[in-house]
Amino acid sequence: AFLKVQIEAGASAVQLFDSWVGALAPADYRRSAMPASAKVFDMIAGYGVPRIHFGVGTGELLGLMGEAGADIVGVDWRVPLDEAARRVGPGKALQGNLDPAVLFAPTRAVETKTDEVLDAAKGLEGHIFNLGHGVLPNMDPDSLTRLVEYVHTRTAH
Repeated sequence: AFLKVQIEAGASAVQLFDSWVGALAPADYRRSAMPASAKVFDMIAGYGVPRIHFGVGTGELLGLMGEAGADIVGVDWRVPLDEAARRVGPGKALQGNLDPAVLFAPTRAVETKTDEVLDAAKGLEGHIFNLGHGVLPNMDPDSLTRLVEYVHTRTAH
């Protein structure tokens, strides 16, 4: 219901964010969590907006998460994008996967790690640059502003 409200309010994409799903083994995810996720994605499919599925620590679940009905599978920083693409399979874009802790480093180090993610994404079917999890509570908001500006500069066509 909350995703429907977001779409009806004008969201151009929505994300089902499951912080704890990575604690499950693949068989437990398939049995217990995947049906609920699939139901959510199915209920909003008719809206025609991209549907993103993200969880933390989900390296072993990425393929199943893609099967649940998302158009885009979020990847945390623990799995390289090429390996994530292999696990998810064809027909899905990926989102991620800069380690959020990198934003505490000096600007040049942040840019280097950002370049690594962007370069790894070049051969993917689709990619949305993002942190590989959320913003940490004591993060300097200016570091996020600099990151967004850098990504926009690097990816401008």
